[in-house]
Amino acid sequence: MTPDNSHHTESRLRLQRADARNNRARILEAADEVFGASGAAASTEDVARLAGVGIATVFRHFPTKVDLLTAVLAGRLDQLAARARDLASDPDLEPGDAFLRFFTEVVDDASTKVTIADALSDAGAGASLDEAPEAIAAAGERLRQAFGDLLQRAQDAGGIRTDVAAAETYALMVGTSRAVVRSRLPDQVKARMLAVVFDGLRAGTG
Repeated sequence: MTPDNSHHTESRLRLQRADARNNRARILEAADEVFGASGAAASTEDVARLAGVGIATVFRHFPTKVDLLTAVLAGRLDQLAARARDLASDPDLEPGDAFLRFFTEVVDDASTKVTIADALSDAGAGASLDEAPEAIAAAGERLRQAFGDLLQRAQDAGGIRTDVAAAETYALMVGTSRAVVRSRLPDQVKARMLAVVFDGLRAGTG
């Protein structure tokens, strides 16, 4: 192979890899929207149409519906972990306020996440972290770590009571999220419930 042919081949391979990455990103974005809205009733064909790719392209990246849903849910967990880190490093937020904002955002976004997790469970994979595919378990662990760091920062600054550990506080956030979704609470009720939870978490209430 001549140098010119070699350069042309390498350029073509780079373009192919870039196209593949772009397709994968579009598929995941579409799947998040489709399964987040319709849950298990949605199909990979729906995802392909929204992503603007053929169904064969979807299956090339994600051979099964479980593979696709696993990637979507792991991606959501990683996005939450990144959001927790962003809030922890925000110089304009008091650490306690940053923690409570994250808690609120997780609860507000719970409906979509729970819908995707339920779709994954219906598709044949356990949706709990103990039973989930490795990618979800790893992403969940990263989220727990980011959550714990955010909580510790808030406690060190005196914004959140120090006699609560990350494990029970994380469970409280998950339980609150599930209650909001399963009970279909109106926004006013959800806001009052969060106010009660936050009153119990703030420093000086233990």
